[in-house]
Amino acid sequence: MSIEKVRGYFRTLGIEDRIQEFPVSSATVALAAQALGVEEARIAKSLTFKIEDRTIMVVAAGDAKVDNTRYKAAFGGKAKMLTPQEAVERVGHAVGGVCPFVVNEGVEVYLDESLRRFDTVFPAAGSANSAVELTCGELAQYAGTDKWVDVCKGWRPEGEA
Repeated sequence: MSIEKVRGYFRTLGIEDRIQEFPVSSATVALAAQALGVEEARIAKSLTFKIEDRTIMVVAAGDAKVDNTRYKAAFGGKAKMLTPQEAVERVGHAVGGVCPFVVNEGVEVYLDESLRRFDTVFPAAGSANSAVELTCGELAQYAGTDKWVDVCKGWRPEGEA
């Protein structure tokens, strides 16, 4: 199970006890926010895409939506989401528990600017009923990435591009 892989990884970092598991589903932004008692925007959703052989994960705020023009400019191709089966095969986590931790080799993980407005965010921890609260710095560190992109819309104050 993916949560066991994440739990094992977090154990090596000394943060295993920060994983929260719920008796209810947290498989969507709305369900995760409800389970945690936080606003939907603070849920760090992991969106997975493919461009030919590349597997790209963009971790974005719960209220952000991918802007196709920005995505294409950043990655050189159209945003084509992985199917649930492809997510398991290419990323290593099932839809509902997809997270940027302990992903398959070759997955390119990017963090979207929409996350930076929060002190802490809540990505999944490998299952459809888990989450972990992290600062953006911790998220980047534990996801093993320093790549930030600005490929989402819908989260900025009105009037800002």
